[in-house]
Amino acid sequence: MQTTIGEHLARIRRRAELTQEQLAEASSVSVETIRALEQGKRASARMATLARLARALGVPTSALLGSAARAAALREPGARPLGLVEIRRALTPVRGLDGQPVDDRAEQQPPSAAGLLASIRETGRLYHANDYAAMLTAMPGLLGEAGALVANTEGKAQCEAYGLHAYALGLAGRLMMQLRQSDLAHVALAAAVDSAARSSDRVIGATVVRSLCRLLLRQGRVVEAERLAVRTADAIEPRMSRARPEELAVWGDLLVSAAAAAARDNRDDDALEQLDLAEAAAVRLRGRHHDLLNIACTDLSVASVAMMRVEVAAVAGRPDRALSLSTGVQPSPVVAPSSYQRHRLDVASAYVQTGQYGDATDVLVDLRDRASAWLRHQRYARDIVTDLAAARRRAMTKELAELADLVGC
Repeated sequence: MQTTIGEHLARIRRRAELTQEQLAEASSVSVETIRALEQGKRASARMATLARLARALGVPTSALLGSAARAAALREPGARPLGLVEIRRALTPVRGLDGQPVDDRAEQQPPSAAGLLASIRETGRLYHANDYAAMLTAMPGLLGEAGALVANTEGKAQCEAYGLHAYALGLAGRLMMQLRQSDLAHVALAAAVDSAARSSDRVIGATVVRSLCRLLLRQGRVVEAERLAVRTADAIEPRMSRARPEELAVWGDLLVSAAAAAARDNRDDDALEQLDLAEAAAVRLRGRHHDLLNIACTDLSVASVAMMRVEVAAVAGRPDRALSLSTGVQPSPVVAPSSYQRHRLDVASAYVQTGQYGDATDVLVDLRDRASAWLRHQRYARDIVTDLAAARRRAMTKELAELADLVGC
């Protein structure tokens, strides 16, 4: 039986011999919120709220997470209908003929714009930490808050609210991509594009488009992905001498997405041309701060362009070239962890193709140790492990058997 946040909260609170009122005072969380969670009237809460409750109870935040979210994040049997139900409800609300939502739970109180942005940043950090169970728990509440802020603002403030709504939906879309829920990812990102358009902020819109391009690539819609990336990059192309860091970052990231699509369309020269332009933006950006990594996963840098050059070589079937290019690539604080992890899969694949099976296994074991929650959802990793196992003439090693079990071979 799947357990909920409220059930965990009630059990741990009673074990700590605290009343709901005492926990509310200790955590600075309203007793109404605690009561609603424990009674099942609310299935989720903001990560900041859960963190305060956990701190007051003396337990890690993960101790409060419902098992349905954990199961979905761990890709366990039966997880799909249960672990995703709350985020599915948030992304695809049911409305009657009168246009009113069927869900009769109380509407959320709108946060401040600053408070919502802080929650988006915190949820973005969970994404980069590969903590998908915590994200599944947090996202429905985050989306509800973002929608409430839009509904309760007007004018310029509402434009800002739409921008934050777009960022929240973008996070939801990227989470669904990682969990292989492509249709839900498309729903989230399409809604994010609409909210970004209402915000009148082209940088926000471009960050969402970049995520949509990644989804299209995963779906094999290579031509559409490239056209969308190039068209959007052309529309927002900044003047290098005057561009803000955010403008350079998202423009360059779109060019990287265009390069990824061109490479998969067997047009390596076009891909490298796009990467040359992206690298120029990355060089210009170097040392200049922007806030798009956590809130929009925008991680343009010289390192991210170098990783895409490795990917282009890998896609072109040139593993020796991919390995040669990879020697200069190192982890960077300005590169999203998932981007670097994806790059290391390219390296592992190249090792397999060149017969360096021990090195390939070492790369995969390192990824397992640092990002197992991410690795278990990667079809690319499963393909590499399958090829690695098939290439061996002897029985699988213990490490390889563990990898095969993790990725579902």
